Amino acid sequence: MSFAQSYRLRLQRKRWLIRAFRKRRELTAVADRTEQIRKRDILLFSTMRNEKIRLPFFLRYYRDLGVSHFLMVDNDSTDGTLEYLADQPDVSVWSATRGYKRARFGVDWLNWLQSRYGHNHWTLVVDPDEFLIYPFCDTRPLSALTDWLDASSIKSFSAMLLDMYPKGRIDEQPYKAGQNPMEIAAWFDAGNYTISRNKKFGNLWIQGGPRMRAFFPKTPEKAPALNKIPLVKWDRKYAYVSSTHMLLPRGLNLVYDEWGGEKASGILLHTKFLHTFSEKAAEELERKQHYAASVEYRAYAESLRDNPELWCRWSEKYINWRQLEILGLMSKGNWA
Repeated sequence: MSFAQSYRLRLQRKRWLIRAFRKRRELTAVADRTEQIRKRDILLFSTMRNEKIRLPFFLRYYRDLGVSHFLMVDNDSTDGTLEYLADQPDVSVWSATRGYKRARFGVDWLNWLQSRYGHNHWTLVVDPDEFLIYPFCDTRPLSALTDWLDASSIKSFSAMLLDMYPKGRIDEQPYKAGQNPMEIAAWFDAGNYTISRNKKFGNLWIQGGPRMRAFFPKTPEKAPALNKIPLVKWDRKYAYVSSTHMLLPRGLNLVYDEWGGEKASGILLHTKFLHTFSEKAAEELERKQHYAASVEYRAYAESLRDNPELWCRWSEKYINWRQLEILGLMSKGNWA
């Protein structure tokens, strides 16, 4: 990369940080328990709207992994999400009633909170329907992974988004609060993925899976990106650029080895496709607060009229992280 390109990226990073500083005014603290945060705590950051039904299992899952404190932004929920979060003893929650889209789809809000509270902490940024799987997660807490990353001088850890879905119609099995969503959405595509490199930011761009084949069969280039970097040893000089797909400084994006997956990586099990999905897609399409004029949600709405089944004869049923490593979707690298 030339000096001029590097200089432009530094300027862009400074602009995102200034923007996040300004957007802090859109956040109103509802329950601020950040004084509980200790030096070595792993912190989880998330922004959401109307996700109360998912929160009991989501919080329990990440508490069990070893997350010590949750810093959440509620974007004008109407289902009791804000009140539920405010009652949790290890959650700090802010309310944001301004537009999600004008905050760069929540990135500005979280960039500010990470800058303010995440400096020198390992920070995990996930949505309420995303569940991190990493090598040895069945026997080792998240702190074992972050300790190894620290010892290896690795600042960021990638996890491909793996869309999970049920066998049968999406709305066939009702999901109940507190239930493990993988009991219903237990299937995934083992292949059908494309990879390219973003020359500007250095990250890999991954697309494919059930969303591409079911919702974007004629325009696969518009399918959602599946590459994510959710776990970072945060520094207040860092900034997410687009969701958790890429960061600045650019070096944080160099998390994959294209020729064999030798660098350790994980998976985010993405449980979007539960019975609540159709209603959620219709709501988000009406709000028009998502990327590219909500093109993703328009595709969902058009396809869901026929109640599609995402399961197909090539679908694999999820077993554990070792299965995902054998399939080449994640890697333990040289972490033994």
